[in-house]
Amino acid sequence: MIRKQIAAANWKMNLKWAQAEALLHDLFKVPLTISSNQYVALGVPFPYLSLALDYAKHNIRVDVAAQNSSQHQSGAYTGETSAEMLQSMGVHYVILGHSERREYFGETNALLAEKVKIALQNGLTPIFCCGESLDIRESGNQNQYVANQLKESLFDLSEFDFKKIVIAYEPIWAIGTGKTATAEQAQEMHAHLRSAIAVQYGSEIANGISILYGGSVKGANAKEIFGQPDVDGGLVGGASLKAEEFLQVIAGLKE
Repeated sequence: MIRKQIAAANWKMNLKWAQAEALLHDLFKVPLTISSNQYVALGVPFPYLSLALDYAKHNIRVDVAAQNSSQHQSGAYTGETSAEMLQSMGVHYVILGHSERREYFGETNALLAEKVKIALQNGLTPIFCCGESLDIRESGNQNQYVANQLKESLFDLSEFDFKKIVIAYEPIWAIGTGKTATAEQAQEMHAHLRSAIAVQYGSEIANGISILYGGSVKGANAKEIFGQPDVDGGLVGGASLKAEEFLQVIAGLKE
């Protein structure tokens, strides 16, 4: 089975309007040459969703991702953005459970379960983030910890709904700490996550789920990381803010 290979950009809270427009222009000034199982997702800040959608509409394998959405369908929640709103714009993906959302905004596994369900109900594809901190990695409990994130947020879903999920593994301990996660460590965790999914949903579904790697992917290391058998692309932060660098990441996707 050939799984979807996805290069997902996460711009986080960066770039002014003119910079965002210039980056998108540079990304698409030459048509992307990607194969039939390769996809690009542009995770841009909310103010730039319409701008990104204008660029993405010219390529059937480029989609736009929101960086978050509410657990509520609609209502008096000033400052929030609903899945229904995103879907009505033509947004395809929503990034949920990013380590920064968990750490800075207190998002729990239970809250994320609500967000995932309402995103699916409104036709969005969640890119569900999971990963462990340095203390958990050093204690040797990373496999159980990350599998539990999936269990508490995703494993109540039906098989039909679970098959729509994209998972992104973030080794939080290797982001901004000076420590480096190897391609082999990425593969080890991805294989563990796939095995946990197989126990819950069966091997056929587990083998069809795209699992992205979110640990400081760059143009120089993308091909090696994406070449691992259970790694299906990346959720890319800093390297997605430079067109040439992100195009190299895209080029590293498996055929």
